[in-house]
Amino acid sequence: MSESVEIATMVEKVVKTFPEVDTVVTKIGRPDLATEAMGVYQGDVYVILKPIEEWTGVRTKEALIQKMDQKLKDIPGVVYNFTQPLAMRLDEVISGVKADVAVKLFGDDPTVLEREAKRIETVLRRVGGSADVQTEMLSGSGEMQIEVKRDEMARYGLRVQDVKDIVEIAIGGGVATEIVDGRKKFDVIVRLPEASRKDLNIIQSLLVPAPGGERVLLGQIASIRFAEGPEVINREDAQRRIVIQANVRGRDIGSFVAEAQNRVDEQIKLPAGYFITWGGEFENQQRAMKRLYIVVPLSLCFIFLLLYMTFNSFVHASLIIINVPFALVGGVAALWLRGLNLSLSTAVGFIALFGVAVLNGVVMVSHINRLREEGYILRESILEGASARLRPVLMTALVASLGFIPMALSTAPGAEVQRPLATVVIGGLITSTLLTLLVLPILYELISQKIEPAIQSILGGRKSYQTDLSDEPAVDGKLDSASNQDDVLNLTEIPEKQAGEENESTKS
Repeated sequence: MSESVEIATMVEKVVKTFPEVDTVVTKIGRPDLATEAMGVYQGDVYVILKPIEEWTGVRTKEALIQKMDQKLKDIPGVVYNFTQPLAMRLDEVISGVKADVAVKLFGDDPTVLEREAKRIETVLRRVGGSADVQTEMLSGSGEMQIEVKRDEMARYGLRVQDVKDIVEIAIGGGVATEIVDGRKKFDVIVRLPEASRKDLNIIQSLLVPAPGGERVLLGQIASIRFAEGPEVINREDAQRRIVIQANVRGRDIGSFVAEAQNRVDEQIKLPAGYFITWGGEFENQQRAMKRLYIVVPLSLCFIFLLLYMTFNSFVHASLIIINVPFALVGGVAALWLRGLNLSLSTAVGFIALFGVAVLNGVVMVSHINRLREEGYILRESILEGASARLRPVLMTALVASLGFIPMALSTAPGAEVQRPLATVVIGGLITSTLLTLLVLPILYELISQKIEPAIQSILGGRKSYQTDLSDEPAVDGKLDSASNQDDVLNLTEIPEKQAGEENESTKS
């Protein structure tokens, strides 16, 4: 405890030298009754920063962490990593470690575990983007090791439990009597003084009562020595394990873990009975991404189904769903230009983007269809529909994009999640809007002239709309088909004689 306080004080002094730091609070250990118990050899140093407008040395949190890291490396005997309080608690509850990535090595022998863990740690340090790489501390605590001599014990009729009882009383203490103070009772614990508990000669001279009445020196029936033992023994699923943990900076966790797994598999050959599992924040992210792999395709299928029910046309529904790859191109390009990685927040951004992109396509295609139903020829319907829906499409894109700009430029807490999401939406809306206005009308005309007639001929149905293949004159872009049909009907109803008289009068 005293050493932990001393090291924590040194860390506080270093952190307080930075002008960006407002307050530093340290908490050492955590009670056993807490959700995540923690020994006195561990501690949390909470650093409260000033508003970013008051920062003078650096402008980003990442740069501040790098400068702190350089100075904290000079403190001997300290193992640390940087994280957020909430993220640390979540990581600790979910995976048992306070880091983005955890390599869990399982086995029986603590010595082998520690040796192989150091090798894995060396490999992780060489992977690009690794930070705060450290191995869980095992050894480092002094302990007394007592190995009984069973042959000697059998000579005196002693059991292992007899030796254990004497050692437990001498070092840990035993209840000798009670003291009564009013209504309260207090146990009186008797044990050797602290100096004697560390003296090997005194421990060896302890007397163990034998069943025959004689007393035997502990040194005669046991080998006693002081040695360095494990600080703590951690188990998971009833198996001993040691954790090598690391944070990831400057790249996405998924690619980091993929590269780290390949390197560990190539360079580390574990003994028989030892194996590795990967966990940490990466494990939680993988579960979320697997769910998204199911949710995103289902969302697109549901959107397509709604489009088909709305337009009653497989061709038009497919034409509108083409806006999704239009938006996808812009979102990926925006992430690349800003140097951001694909993550869970970007996946959520893409889902929101797909909805807006499809909406723009619905607005344009539905208006073109309505114009064709009113009698406009195909080319005029497309030109009129695209120009008439230019303003609504642009307004939708501008409102959404301008609303996401503060999130895209944010540097406040939580910006790590907001920036990728907003960047995807803004970039996707730019390309989706431009391609909707320029490419979608062209595709509509091509599909109406090439694909729709072929499908209708196969199905044997009637055309839903007029095409511009007719030779009839157009008035303001509309076909004068109604008047022509009236003429045909009138001629069929006129008797043959009257028709001849009508022709003569017409000639005169």
